[in-house]
Amino acid sequence: MQQNRALIRLDHIAENARSLKMRANGAKLCAVVKADGYGHGAAEAARALSGCADMYAVALVEEGMRLRLTCREDILVLVPPLTEGEALRGMLGGLIFTVGDAADLALVARTAEKYSLSARCHLKVNTGMNRFGFDAPAFSEISAGKMPRRVRIEGIYSHFYMPENAAAARLQYDKFLSLCGLAEKRFGRITRHLAATGGLLADPSYCLDMVRPGIGLYGYLPAGFAGTLPLKRAMSVRSSVVCSRPYVSGGAGYGRYSGSGHLTAVRCGYADGFFRSGGLGNVNSLCMDACLYSQKKEKYAEVCVLDDADAYAEKCGTISYEVLVRAAERAVKIYVGG
Repeated sequence: MQQNRALIRLDHIAENARSLKMRANGAKLCAVVKADGYGHGAAEAARALSGCADMYAVALVEEGMRLRLTCREDILVLVPPLTEGEALRGMLGGLIFTVGDAADLALVARTAEKYSLSARCHLKVNTGMNRFGFDAPAFSEISAGKMPRRVRIEGIYSHFYMPENAAAARLQYDKFLSLCGLAEKRFGRITRHLAATGGLLADPSYCLDMVRPGIGLYGYLPAGFAGTLPLKRAMSVRSSVVCSRPYVSGGAGYGRYSGSGHLTAVRCGYADGFFRSGGLGNVNSLCMDACLYSQKKEKYAEVCVLDDADAYAEKCGTISYEVLVRAAERAVKIYVGG
């Protein structure tokens, strides 16, 4: 088979979710399945998490609408809508929007009024990541103002930028709680959430009403939390031997070669989501749609090319998230254990 195979253990995703929820201090679980479930398949991951997850989170409205085809639970869109079309589709699909500034609120409210719909929203506040979200002065102004009649505020959230740093995390937590106080005076009791996988593991008090684990669901921990919770990796990627030949002369792939014996070509390359710097194969770098090994392997034999995204990410100077969302790009996903 020319395509790689991504073997995905749905039972591992479910077990990881249960382990994380047990550490969440009684908080609800919002399972982050953005980027097609970190490469594992969003719909399939959500099915595996049914009964454990209370809500799901995606990055984009389009992701939310695809997930809505198979999912009845609440879906939170983490990036604010940028067009009327996105806002309209999200409302028709019953998605929950993120609102991070006055312009986001105006867009959602204007769209809801124009089409006689209602919009469910969570307020995003900036406590230190400085990506998007209301700064404290703007949030105070919004909280004191009149809310558009078709917009319903159901939650408030932020995101730790360094959950592994106790001092920085505590400052963010305290700032977030003060903004929650303002919000609840204006909107009543709403869902508060701050912790993703790292925050959840950093301190039980950070879990509040809901947690949003992402990378932990798939068996990996963020920087600074290695060994804090045993998780099971959910994905491995397999490829096939295309050719195995005696080395005669010349180079090997894109580079010189001074070895001898056999060279084996395995059908895994750039467009399969792998990096030149990742050391896949052991002869030079990737060569278009293949990598080379300096040993004999049987033609058509199966080879595991990825089973530890952390180790591969370290070779590439990146993080497991970036590896996982790429590694199954051109692969056939095979689901087991669920």
